[in-house]
Amino acid sequence: MVNKKISKNDAKEKITNFFENIRRKTPAEIKKIKRLAANQKISLKNEKKLFCSSCLTPFSGGEKIRIKNGFLTTTCRTCGTIKRVKLKK
Repeated sequence: MVNKKISKNDAKEKITNFFENIRRKTPAEIKKIKRLAANQKISLKNEKKLFCSSCLTPFSGGEKIRIKNGFLTTTCRTCGTIKRVKLKK
């Protein structure tokens, strides 16, 4: 197995291109992109809101979304995990 070195700028471009059409991606592909970002020390910040943190399936828009007390809670359709994100004021 040959490991190719990739520059940080190339990794950022690859990550932004990946998240443009995330709804068609599989959990295995999301895991690879997360690993690439971790190896290059690139934070995903807002991109983390686009997929479930436990099963890595992309959110399709049919999930249960609720806003209460300054938090956005999203319930995953496949595994039922609840993801809470604090909203900015």
